[in-house]
Amino acid sequence: MTEQYQTIYEGGVGEITEKKSRFIATLRPVETEEAALAFIEEMRKKYWDARHNCWAYVLGERQELLRCSDDGEPSQTAGKPMLDVLVGEGLTNVALVVTRYFGGVLLGTGGLVRAYQAAARAGLKNSVQITKYWGTKLEIGTDYGGIGKLQYLFGQRGIPMLDAVYTDSVSFTVLVPAAKVPEITKAVTEATSGQAAIREGDSLYYVVLDGEYLLF
Repeated sequence: MTEQYQTIYEGGVGEITEKKSRFIATLRPVETEEAALAFIEEMRKKYWDARHNCWAYVLGERQELLRCSDDGEPSQTAGKPMLDVLVGEGLTNVALVVTRYFGGVLLGTGGLVRAYQAAARAGLKNSVQITKYWGTKLEIGTDYGGIGKLQYLFGQRGIPMLDAVYTDSVSFTVLVPAAKVPEITKAVTEATSGQAAIREGDSLYYVVLDGEYLLF
């Protein structure tokens, strides 16, 4: 698993007009190629009366799978420029369709490239972009004397607490970047003079959005 990657949490819609042609960009987060193709087909049905429904998608934590289509526009004037926007933004697991309603005026090769890229950026502007981090849950047990030390440590390092159970002892479940597990384990051990019990739990992707932690 890669430590982090950029994607979108919610897709958006953006529209531009260029020489009477309407360009409508729609984005959606996708996890599989099947989902990307289903989204493209959905947009084709929605905008069935449009001249073109050009598309691009990027999949894989390291942008391993790249696909695009000009859908009848001159070669390399639509799909590839749209794909370049997604890749240039460092995004993956995202699909983009730009719908064109022809306005009767030819834009030329350069004009088409600029229009499709501008539409793609307009759609991205209205989407919610996020960074997904690969993290690990740590379950930390301590006596009541260690609570303050651990809470201070978590706050100082910005470690989110997912759960706390208070019985005759205390058990915290926290979420840390996977790469920092050894560092945090050492810090907890030092803070509690070796008295804390530490167990690694599940690893998963998480997102910080508006101060909230979302788990995937």
